[in-house]
Formats: sequence, C-alpha cells, structure tokens
Amino acid sequence: MRKTKIDASAFLLIIIVLLLTGGAVFAASYLSSDPIMESLEEDRVINTLFVIEDRDKPLCSYVLMYYPATKRAAIFDIPGSLGLIIQRINRVDRIDRVYDPRRITPFTDELEKLLGIDIPFSIVITLENLGKITDLIEGVELFIPSPVDEFHNERIMFPSGICYLDGDKAKVYITYELPEESNEMALYRRQRFFVGLIKRLGTQNDLLKNPQISGVFNSLLKTGLKARAQNALFEKFAGIDTDRINIQSVSGNVREVSGQQLIFPHWDGNLIKEIVRQTLASLVQPSDETMGDRIFTVEILNGTTVAGLAGRTAELFGGFGYDVISIGNADRNDYENTVIIDRTGLQDLVLAFGEVIRCSNVRTNSSISDDEEIDLNIQNLNYQADLTLIIGKDFNGRYVTN
Repeated sequence: MRKTKIDASAFLLIIIVLLLTGGAVFAASYLSSDPIMESLEEDRVINTLFVIEDRDKPLCSYVLMYYPATKRAAIFDIPGSLGLIIQRINRVDRIDRVYDPRRITPFTDELEKLLGIDIPFSIVITLENLGKITDLIEGVELFIPSPVDEFHNERIMFPSGICYLDGDKAKVYITYELPEESNEMALYRRQRFFVGLIKRLGTQNDLLKNPQISGVFNSLLKTGLKARAQNALFEKFAGIDTDRINIQSVSGNVREVSGQQLIFPHWDGNLIKEIVRQTLASLVQPSDETMGDRIFTVEILNGTTVAGLAGRTAELFGGFGYDVISIGNADRNDYENTVIIDRTGLQDLVLAFGEVIRCSNVRTNSSISDDEEIDLNIQNLNYQADLTLIIGKDFNGRYVTN
C-alpha cells in the first residue's frame, strides 16, 4: 500500500515537472517567435511596407522606417510606375506588375532590392477597409491649403483649412483626379493623408487597444502577423514623432517602354540606396540639442556652362532631405572647383552635406575676400541660406571628381 502511494506521488511529480517544462518551452517559443519584440530587443529600425490597395493593385505604397529609441521616422513613397528589370518575368516593366494581393512577397522582394534594406513587415489596407478604419478612429485630421470644388464624374468638395475626413471623404481624397492637377501634387496629397493616418492611429492607440475595438481593427488589415505581434507593432507606431517625419518619393528619369511611361531610378538605383543609408543613419543619430528641430536651408548656384545643372543638383539634394530654397546661376560660369559656403558654423552638418557629392572644399562668409566678387545673395535679398553650393567644372552631376 505504501509503495503504491510513493509510486503515485512520484508519477504526480513527473507530471508537474513535464507541465512546467512544457509551459516554459512554449513561452520561450512564443516570445522568440514574436518578430516585433525581436526587432526591439536588437535595437533595430522597424521597416514596414504599407499598401493601400484598390482593385487588387497598389494605389499607394509606402515604406515606413521607424526607430523607436529616437521616435524618428522616414517614409519612402514608391510609385507604381517605377521601371525595373524584373527577373521573375524577365523583362523591364512597372514594379506594381509583380503585385499579387494573395501573396505580397514578390512585391516586397523587389522593394528590398530597390532600397537595399530588409522589409520584414507589411500592412495591406484595401480602399474599402481604409474608409472603415478612418471611421473607427473617428476621422483623420488634415490641413487642406486650398478649397476644392470640382465636378469630374462626381462632385468633389473639400474646404480649405484644418478638416477631419470621415471614411467616405478619405476614400475620395486619395483617389480623385483632376486634369489640371499635376502628378506631383496628387502624390503630395496622398502622402499628407498617409502621415495624417499614422498620426491619428497613434493618438487613438488607447482606443485601438480596447478588446472590442482591437478585433475589428485587426480584421481590416492584412499583415501576416499574429494578433499579439500586430498589436505590438501599432503600439510602437504610436510613439512616432509625426511632426518630424521625412517623406521622400523614389524619383528618376522618365522613359517610354512598350508604350508606357516608366520612372527609372537615378544612377541605376545606386542613388536611392545611398539616400536610404543616410536616412537610416539620421534616424538612429541622437538629437543634437544645440540644433533642435531647425530646418537648414540650401542655395545651389551653377558656376559652369552646363545648362540645368543647378536644378538637377537641387533634385539630388532634395532626395537626401535638404530644403533647397533657391537655385540659379553663379556670378560667373568658369568655376574650376565646386565650393560650399557655410553660414552655420556646424562642422558635422557641413561635412554631411558635402559628403552627398564628395565635396570637401568648404569656406565661410568671413573667409571670402571682396575681390573674389562672389554674389551669394539668393532671390530674397533679405535672407541668406544656411549653405550655398557653387557648382564647378569638377562636378560630374553626381560627385566632385577632383
């Protein structure tokens, strides 16, 4: 009898040990399989692809890069007409040609090759569900600079000023097309809505964590993530400093291929990869309290006989996030060497600016003598840019070669 009791106790002890061991293994497996927590533990930038999908094709595609430690984020707008050599179909075509709403991986793979980064997370929102999400978070706040009152297939009306768009208005705002509106303005409009959406999701994070709301919200997204990981991802997005988001469009040269206008990235795609690398470096860089949130301005002057060089260089620096406020011709067109005129006194800032085109020839206003006769005034004579770039003959359109 006693032996039977001992055997029963030993058996019970074994069962308890097995349950505890199994629970620990399950918990460890569950935690280690959470990609969001892994990203945060390894102190990485969280790269996420957002697609707003209309009729099984991307209406908008944005790669959001976010570093929680600094709360800084950047957005790269990917035009669907981006032209690439797509190996899986063995021809040059639009990047959105590989998009499949049932399996987004091929599209993500092309973006990873384009930008030179891993994009582990993707969030797809259909246009219909975008309206439902907008209503769920009680509208998206936007500033509309000019009123819109047009009839183009349907009446389109938006007042100027700060507006809250409900779901129906949101769908119209990002899809309407007007003959007189440039493609750049349409892209800008959609970008501002996307930033407004991210901001609103952040401010309504407590609402979205409500168990009754969370289930509805998660059902309106296609992420491929478990509910816990998906909730953790949006929990982190709530910390984004949306007032400092850097938004850039992947740009390039427009060429006609097989009867369609395609945008081919500058310098065979090397430029956008370099812009991404510098952007990521700026996201993880600790804030410099002496610089604060100030936006530094740039003036670009063409000191050569090459027509349009200042404009193309301005586009280059704009891609790196610089605020180019003025372009024009220098006081003469025979500058041998490219020079940067610095008015900030911030050495690190100037070095980073010069590194974009590999220019180390830096001077300050005080070092320029009167007999050099360099006219550094921009169009607004009451204001001078923080940095002036005078392009010389040693600049090949991408780098200073001397």
